[in-house]
Amino acid sequence: MNQFYSKNNHSLNGILEVPGDKSISQRALILGAMTIGTTKIKGISYSEDVNNLIKNLKLLGVKIIKKKNELNIIGVGIGGFDYSKKSLYMGNSGTATRLMLGALCNQNFETKITGDKSLSKRNMLNLINQLKKMGAQIKSNNNKLPISIKGISESMPIIYNQKIPSAQIKSAVLLASLNTPGITTIKENLETRNHTEILLKMLGANIKIKKNKNNNEITIIGQKELKAKNILISGDPSSAAIIGAAALIIPKSKIKIKNVNINNTRISFFNILKKMNANITISNKKIISNEKVADITFKSSNLKGIHLTSKNVATMIDEIPIFSILASFSNGISSFTGGNQLKNKESNRIKSLYEGLKALNIKVFKKNDGLKIIGNKLIKDNKNIKIKSYYDHRIAMSFLIMSLAYKKKIIIDNIECINTSFPNFFKSIKKLGAKI
Repeated sequence: MNQFYSKNNHSLNGILEVPGDKSISQRALILGAMTIGTTKIKGISYSEDVNNLIKNLKLLGVKIIKKKNELNIIGVGIGGFDYSKKSLYMGNSGTATRLMLGALCNQNFETKITGDKSLSKRNMLNLINQLKKMGAQIKSNNNKLPISIKGISESMPIIYNQKIPSAQIKSAVLLASLNTPGITTIKENLETRNHTEILLKMLGANIKIKKNKNNNEITIIGQKELKAKNILISGDPSSAAIIGAAALIIPKSKIKIKNVNINNTRISFFNILKKMNANITISNKKIISNEKVADITFKSSNLKGIHLTSKNVATMIDEIPIFSILASFSNGISSFTGGNQLKNKESNRIKSLYEGLKALNIKVFKKNDGLKIIGNKLIKDNKNIKIKSYYDHRIAMSFLIMSLAYKKKIIIDNIECINTSFPNFFKSIKKLGAKI
């Protein structure tokens, strides 16, 4: 069991880049495999989740060539995957699992998907229901992995009224619709990250997005071949949030992170930080592969508490762990509600955060769908504390960041889970001056 703790850190300073966005990396890989031609990807995140996905696409007959600075994918078309006798092992990635289930809905053969202990606890019922409507035959372990899916040559169009926000399920339905002879419609009641839609447009899919007063309506007409393009992936904003947060709570710190994705569906956390009185600046804005990109600078700040609504939470689901840590260092009360999706991530994040903060003598109150945190910059630090990560990379990294501002040891278990999203995490914080 790997454990981590840090020494007291006086300041963190420097300039760095974080790994390429994991969400875009996984979508670019799968869509690149479904194009006609060769897709060249630069800036891809070589995390465990992405590496597992590459292996699985190769099992399905996709030729993928890794060069020094890019990955070349020889596309097989929308319905061109080969049958694999071997199961597809997804490791810890809920994103790759759901997206591949969508892609396999177009394939007229049976495929078995498995994952690690943590992923195998996550409920897939909402997606299973939609894919069954589209014609897939699915067998599962009580709606959890392992899952076997047998697709059909031409999936059926559906109207999906998405009441519970999930970019993963939305994206899976979009992938399943690519070989549908008709119009698939998704009504998104709360907007979620839209990287799949951006990539589909870029690759030539017949997709339209209409923004209504109460929802987004996404329509896609299937059976149009996707054309390969070159894709440059910018830095992961969730990883930038983790690193940048350290500067906010450690005195005399300044961290600049270059080339971060600032897609409108991914910058809620940074907007919330500004409302918390965080000293952050966004500069050098540009467009890369149809995505907004910029540099973000974080400086030591006197934070204040804030309440997050369900709409806030829906657009910063991956940043809630680090938000909860920052709330602990803020003046006043912070809270969030509408976080039911947090219970179905790599861990039950509401439970994981509550237990960790409670162990650190933070005044925290658990609700069914959120937390209430009483901020206290003078956190009691009279003893060394052990924190359970529950094999959740964002829980592990968030409490590691907290440990940098803590005078006694915070010991986090099973830190190897960080490799699923940010394998260079420790190298990055050491570069900034962290004493580990």
